[in-house]
Amino acid sequence: MFRLLQIEFIKLKNSKGSKLLIIIYFLLLTSISLIAAIKFDIGQIKFYLAEQGIFNFPYIWHFNTFMAAFFKLFLVLVIVSMTANEYSNRTIKQNLIDGLSKKEFILSKFYMVFTFALISTLFIFVISLILGLMYSDFKELSIIILDLEYMVAYFVKLLGFFSFGLFLGILIKRAAFAIAAMFVWFVMESISLGLLKWKFNNDPEKAENIIQFFPLYSMSNLIEQPFGRLKAVKAAANQLKTTIEYDYAIHWHEIAIVLVWTFLFTFFSYKLLQKRDL
Repeated sequence: MFRLLQIEFIKLKNSKGSKLLIIIYFLLLTSISLIAAIKFDIGQIKFYLAEQGIFNFPYIWHFNTFMAAFFKLFLVLVIVSMTANEYSNRTIKQNLIDGLSKKEFILSKFYMVFTFALISTLFIFVISLILGLMYSDFKELSIIILDLEYMVAYFVKLLGFFSFGLFLGILIKRAAFAIAAMFVWFVMESISLGLLKWKFNNDPEKAENIIQFFPLYSMSNLIEQPFGRLKAVKAAANQLKTTIEYDYAIHWHEIAIVLVWTFLFTFFSYKLLQKRDL
């Protein structure tokens, strides 16, 4: 495993574009902490975002993982471009000539995907812990460790998304086209959801039960939007005498769906490589 990872990081070290994207990615993750400084003073209305409870334990695990997931495209660009460059630079053929099997090649890519997802998760964990200890109204250990399953969901979400990028990079062999294909897939899933909701107009849950098995939707479904849990939103709902009913829980069957897709993307990547004459 470490030998295969070392090969990937040597390639990464020699890619200036990939290193730049990684730096931008982690800078953007760090920028989440700047949310604490957001203040609005409009006449008598004073709005301080940090006072709305976004950095309170355990809510911070939910909020930060949801926000950080928007930046995952930067790392998937690295994965797709590095995979596609294996073909354009013919390093894949050279690796195989040097004794690396096709299985080991795919494993090296998967280990890179796994490492990126793990490092990103640990990074968000540390940032969230620091921000929580600085701004949270609740700092008891029993409260801090609540909702840590959001970190697990975040890791699985990244793992699935990066594996999807790896598969498209192997399938299409051109980074720009692979990213375009990912966008087209997203549009197709969105259209499918709309059609299903139209077909099951009287039973929208049935549409959700079907679409939850689609790859990109299953990944986005892992961590739902956290804004309905904010103090300001709850106060507004109380004033309007309405209730916000939303399922914010992490469901383990949803994690299982994404893990299955992760396995399938990696497996199909191997099968594609196995059948190709390089």
